[in-house]
Amino acid sequence: MLHVMLQEFGIDGIYVVHAKKGYELHEARIRDLFGSFGMEYELVTEGDPSCFSDELLHQYFIPEIRDVLREGIISCTLNHILSYERIVKNKNKFALVFENDPFFLGNFPEKIAKIASEAQKLDKGFMISLENTTLEFPPTRSLRKGQLLYEASRGRCAGAYMMDLEAARKILEDLKTRKCHTVIDWWHNSLITNHIVRMYWADPPLTEQGSHNGRMASTISSKNRNLMRQLQWNVQKGYKMYIARWFK
Repeated sequence: MLHVMLQEFGIDGIYVVHAKKGYELHEARIRDLFGSFGMEYELVTEGDPSCFSDELLHQYFIPEIRDVLREGIISCTLNHILSYERIVKNKNKFALVFENDPFFLGNFPEKIAKIASEAQKLDKGFMISLENTTLEFPPTRSLRKGQLLYEASRGRCAGAYMMDLEAARKILEDLKTRKCHTVIDWWHNSLITNHIVRMYWADPPLTEQGSHNGRMASTISSKNRNLMRQLQWNVQKGYKMYIARWFK
């Protein structure tokens, strides 16, 4: 089974950021998609708005966070943070964190095994972006034969990534003094800028978000499933992945 194979490469935790209600179709799709590969996972929903209290939010966020972000975005960000707590609690060497609308690109089992193998050589305290959501890719001139991971100065959103135990520990330690002040994607970028974690991009990417490619809605996006968005996405992806990166 894939799950056993992933454990052999050090990936012993898979977490899916989810909502308690309203996204049953997303949950059913995750169950079918991950189940088809034998991937055992945990849903992380304890950050649902129904669980909010001043004490809970103040533990992780700046005091004025409700004036800065909508409840749904706070909830999504909090569930990411709670995933890091599970990673530390479970002592996962490597862990995968997904939002609830991933689409796998190509052979996910084969690609993630190769990435985990390459990640063994990285210094501890890293995150690896597995997605293409921002449609940003390493410039062609930086690509190396047989290399899958490229260090980056920012993330590519937070729809799918791999991280090691040390990164989760360092993030939670930083939260004790420097609370989260923004949405998860931008907060990751601040963690990179502040040298809390290092970011790498997987190239080629392994996943894309259904809320961006037009094939699904998300827990925090107002965009609905739309055929025109799917066409526009694929045109932009083709241009940026195969043409624009030659000129960076």
